[in-house]
Amino acid sequence: QVHLVESGGGLVQAGGSLRLSCAASGRTFSSYAMAWFRQAPGKERESVATISWSGDSTYYLASVKGRFTISRDNAKKMVYLQMNSLKPEDTAVYYCAATVGPPGVAAPEYDYWGQGTQVTVSS
Repeated sequence: QVHLVESGGGLVQAGGSLRLSCAASGRTFSSYAMAWFRQAPGKERESVATISWSGDSTYYLASVKGRFTISRDNAKKMVYLQMNSLKPEDTAVYYCAATVGPPGVAAPEYDYWGQGTQVTVSS
């Protein structure tokens, strides 16, 4: 079992930066692949970035590549999403998710979810 709690969302102007954090509980956190998803109003939940259990393999949605960076600290049971050069189209609720399987990009592949944190980018 893994319990996930996101933080770090907020309101930022276009071009600004935010760092999202995801705190995990559970003894086997390092065994889980992790991901950040986002969901904007009226849109489907999409995978923004994923990271393997070891941190040596990552994936990024094409529209965020070069602007967002996912990382993890297994000792602290934390996952981060550094978001730079934010755009209004990045506005969404961002969710942290964990899976015992490989870090896929489909939401049904993930076993555990946080409650989400709102990111709003103004133009």
